[in-house]
Amino acid sequence: MLNFIKNKFKKIYATVTNQISSLFSGNKLDDEFLKELSAVLIKADVGSALTDQIIKNLANGMHTASITTLEQARAALEQNLIQLLQPTAIPEASPRIMLMVGINGSGKTTFVAKYANLMKQNGKRVLIIAGDTFRAAATEQLASWASSLDVALHVGKEGQDPSAVIYDGCKKCLDEKFDALIIDTAGRLQTKTNLMHELEKIKRTISKHFPQEKIATWLSIDAMLGQNSLTQADLFHQAIPLEGIVLTKLDGTGKGGIVFAITHKLKIPIIYVTYGERIDDIARFDAEKYVHGLLHD
Repeated sequence: MLNFIKNKFKKIYATVTNQISSLFSGNKLDDEFLKELSAVLIKADVGSALTDQIIKNLANGMHTASITTLEQARAALEQNLIQLLQPTAIPEASPRIMLMVGINGSGKTTFVAKYANLMKQNGKRVLIIAGDTFRAAATEQLASWASSLDVALHVGKEGQDPSAVIYDGCKKCLDEKFDALIIDTAGRLQTKTNLMHELEKIKRTISKHFPQEKIATWLSIDAMLGQNSLTQADLFHQAIPLEGIVLTKLDGTGKGGIVFAITHKLKIPIIYVTYGERIDDIARFDAEKYVHGLLHD
């Protein structure tokens, strides 16, 4: 599994891992070492505030003599980073009802297709609702994926109220007894108030059909946007309770530290990552394996 991760995220491990390995191959554990490590973490997109916190933890260990060697420092750093990626209990990886939110261009619609394929491979009868009625390209993209995957798709009219489309799609899910329901939504960034009202309306619509079931809401974030994606993520997080993060295009960045910044900022776990154009380029995120790969050759 570790080799699989490294093969998929070669760009990250070729940059961050090489720098960290070089740093830990030195022979001196001192303030200069911490300064150099701080520079590596910031360059990797961890963020200055979080990097300061990580470095402070290591410095405290050095000053109290609980960390006296470079290997102990690496082990402490590894545990610290793993803890950052596990801020809450890990949610279910394959909920029956999943509501997908995120801005345009974040890989949201492509993830919906990849996730639908994954559920189908697990023996589920899947229905996708094309809830992004404001962007014709999104519906066309989903229709193309659904056709090639032989997965059911419910589509409304362009410009139709998303809640109306979702209402009919939920009814179809119940009437035809689908095992899994995946709902795509519009990805445009509006004012905070409008976004909140729209998403709240959508959730109420879904709840009318499934009053006893949990609606898992996941947010897609483009890893290549780095720290800039956090402001956008905050908007959605404030508008609607999120259970998980889907990190897309992770193989396209040579940084990788954004995963720590995201979970630290939002206190929401990363559930899945996507890393390519193929339909099966999707993986369940594993914090321990990811961090181990990042810190070891």
